[in-house]
Amino acid sequence: MEKTYIPGGYSPRLNLYDTQKAIGLVKRLFEDSLCGALNLRRVSAPLFVEASTGLNDDLNGVERPVSFDIPAAGRDAQVVHSLAKWKRMALYRYQFSVGEGLVTDMNAIRRDELPDNLHSVYVDQWDWEKVIAPRDRTIPFLQDTVRAIVGAVCDTQSTMRAVFSSLASLPPISRDVTFITTQELEDLWPDLTPKERENTFVKEHPTTFLMGIGGALKSGQPHDGRAPDYDDWKLNGDILIWNPVLECAFELSSMGIRVDPQAMDEQLTIAGCDDRRALPFHKMLLEGKLPLTIGGGIGQSRLCMLLLGKAHIGEVQASVWDAETMDACQAAGVILL
Repeated sequence: MEKTYIPGGYSPRLNLYDTQKAIGLVKRLFEDSLCGALNLRRVSAPLFVEASTGLNDDLNGVERPVSFDIPAAGRDAQVVHSLAKWKRMALYRYQFSVGEGLVTDMNAIRRDELPDNLHSVYVDQWDWEKVIAPRDRTIPFLQDTVRAIVGAVCDTQSTMRAVFSSLASLPPISRDVTFITTQELEDLWPDLTPKERENTFVKEHPTTFLMGIGGALKSGQPHDGRAPDYDDWKLNGDILIWNPVLECAFELSSMGIRVDPQAMDEQLTIAGCDDRRALPFHKMLLEGKLPLTIGGGIGQSRLCMLLLGKAHIGEVQASVWDAETMDACQAAGVILL
């Protein structure tokens, strides 16, 4: 996809005011549905964390966090990239039991993100995490959780189509999830790039969960990067939906069963991140003090884009854009919030 791509003949289905109303409704409806499906409780979350705790998400390991000092506390802080590790610590501190989980609004700044139709330096998502039992660290449990999330998305879409008649022309999202691994994708199309493989497969399987992200494939390269200290690379994946407006695979959620002590030990070594073992979060996890969990992030702006039929993420969130993006959107009559 080009940096900014507006499909020919694209016209927003909702005007500016209805878009704002619809964004609020999507967020209320989906959060309620998600909490009911996964037994989650809403909690408050930080915008920034202390740098020395190791709680910030390292994403692909190359992104620079926005850092600043807090003179009154005598410490340095980082604006979060996500709350992947903070949530697990919160479940421990709040003494959640097996089968119980939390959900929170996560707002982040990813300064090194390359903005395009789907990406912004501002990130908003529902970050959720749930305590599980050792017996739940399985692919079938992961798949059942994915189906529950997709069900919440479909329920939200059904209501939005009923409230806003202009959204009825959007094709309904399929509740039938196809599961495939990154290695199976590479075996099918070894000469395509990972993104090309996703687009080719998801076009024919419009609701897909792509499993096994982070570890090296037979080619020696991972399908995509994933930090070694939250997801178990063998028990994770992305929810991909076919986007009928942009005609591409659309990542809605990154999620997975989290590392246990053994998986973290192995992945830290593979990733060359053994220095993290001394950080408070990592030390507690390796010592078996943190609960076993499953969790993920679900993009708020991404979901609004999908359910409202928008072509650019700037139509559903306020951010800062480069001149090329603003010019391209203005020429196409696309209003950036």
